[in-house]
Order: sequence, then structure tokens, then C-alpha cells
Amino acid sequence: MSGLRCGQGAGGLSPQPIRAGGHGRYCKPCHNEKGRESRTRLHGGSREYHLRRRYGIGEKEFQELLAEQGGVCAICGGADPQHLDHDHRTGWVRGILCFNCNGGLGQFRDDQSRLAEAITYLRGTTWQRVLIHPGVYQMCSPTRGRPPSPRS
Repeated sequence: MSGLRCGQGAGGLSPQPIRAGGHGRYCKPCHNEKGRESRTRLHGGSREYHLRRRYGIGEKEFQELLAEQGGVCAICGGADPQHLDHDHRTGWVRGILCFNCNGGLGQFRDDQSRLAEAITYLRGTTWQRVLIHPGVYQMCSPTRGRPPSPRS
């Protein structure tokens, strides 16, 4: 007898000691299944549980916010955004974003000055074609005097 409620062997025991004896009441697969059942029974599913736990809103509020945005990403307007954006300092929900826009904000650590510097950088380093003679163009940058390398 393994001492587990599920009656399975000790091969799948949870590594985290839960009881005084140092083992959980269920093997790992049964423990995971019990968690899934609880989330479904108490919260209606994993997505509802995740949204409520992390952001304090449910799937219904998520869908309402998405409808207010017209069903598109709040930044780029892309279809079917699935990522809830929130302020990391306050925890307040800001909007729903696509994967790329949400990740982009995260890379800039939600810092407006970093985003402004990135915009300045992009505007100042974009190579442009300048007509120097009919049919002859030269590549130049507004802030840098040399054309791009022939290898690039």
C-alpha cells in the first residue's frame, strides 16, 4: 500500500512535501487532474481562473473590454488579440493586445521615455533614397552621413 488516496504507486509522487510524512496525498498525475477539476468546478475553466487570479476580471469582462475596442488590438488594430495588458506597478488593466504589441511593451518595461527614445531612433536612422540626378539615387540617413554597406 502506497498511502496515496488515489491508490497508485509512489513513482509519480509530488516532490513538494505537503504532509508531515514528506509526500503529497496524490501522485502527480492525480494531483494535476484534481486541480483541473477544481478550476472547472469553481471558476468555469482554466482561462477564467487565470484571468480572475492575475487581473481580477473574468472572461465576461474580458469579452466586454474586447468589444469596446472593436475586437482588435488596442495598439496595432490586429485581429483577435488575446493578451490582457496591465500596469505592473498598479495592477490595473489597460486593454487587450496582440502577442507582438504586448511583448513589445514588456521589452520596453512599460517605460514611456524608452519608447520615445526608440521612436526617435527609428525616425533618425531610416535610410532614404535621395534623387541626385535624373534616374540616379543616393541612399542617405537624416542623422548619419554614410550610405549603408554594400554587404547589407
